[in-house]
Amino acid sequence: MDYRVRHRTTYRYLHDVSFSQHVLHLEPRATAFQSVAEAAVKVSPAPAMRTRREDAFGNMAEWLTLDEPHDTFEIVAESHVGVRAPPRRDPAGALSWEAVRQRLAAASLPGAKDGEALQATGFLFDTAYTAFTVDLAAYAEPCFPAGGSFLAGAIALMHRIHGDFRYDTTVTDVATPVDRVFEIRAGVCQDLAHVTIACLHALGLPARYVSGYLMTRPPPGKPKLLGADASHAWVAVWSPPFGWVDLDPTNDLLPSDGHVTLAWGRDYGDVAPINGVVVGGGDHAIEVGVDVVPESRAS
Repeated sequence: MDYRVRHRTTYRYLHDVSFSQHVLHLEPRATAFQSVAEAAVKVSPAPAMRTRREDAFGNMAEWLTLDEPHDTFEIVAESHVGVRAPPRRDPAGALSWEAVRQRLAAASLPGAKDGEALQATGFLFDTAYTAFTVDLAAYAEPCFPAGGSFLAGAIALMHRIHGDFRYDTTVTDVATPVDRVFEIRAGVCQDLAHVTIACLHALGLPARYVSGYLMTRPPPGKPKLLGADASHAWVAVWSPPFGWVDLDPTNDLLPSDGHVTLAWGRDYGDVAPINGVVVGGGDHAIEVGVDVVPESRAS
């Protein structure tokens, strides 16, 4: 599928902002199953300083500094991407979850040369957004029987979280901790992704947070997916021999060609589409509009 993606964000402040700095993750990432034909980010007012480079996770990011007074700040990101469905993976062909843990442990030993596993160890540790105190291991363990495939277990965990948690845009915010989301069993895609990651961390298994979008218009006869028309989030697990495999607990599916990947990291904080610090401004309102529109390859 080819898509035209447009993500428009407008901040309107009650008073002038005298100075601000922002980090943007709004340029789709090229992957084994996604190509980026073009991508552009327009910013108004024009920043005094603007730097574009890869972040620590290989995502393309931009750092902005605005030093002129302004009461409106608008960012429009537009791109054309091609998304190809990944091949079907038989979960039975994946390493067991115990073998994955052993491989990760071995990769950290002196003299080890398993670069792929060593890279995956960076997605084993709790962060401010995925830290927890509740017994998530006990919740996740039934999905991972002894000797079972890691991928099969991760899919079972996705099914369980989707069934146990309610999609609700009114009960959490960007700072809601995993413990609270687990208590109320509700939240948005970001929350379900963080809970999934935390459950896997509780078992010593790697998972990363993926930021992106969903196709706006569903295929004929298919329901509209939760999270469409907005930024979306899901997870990916490192499951040899398949590498990283995406899982969407919000919609209980393995992403195919309807998911557009922006960036990935350990949690939302690593890859928030827009993050920043503002001096002044007072109260403000935010307007966000996202369109992911399929395009004909013939055009």
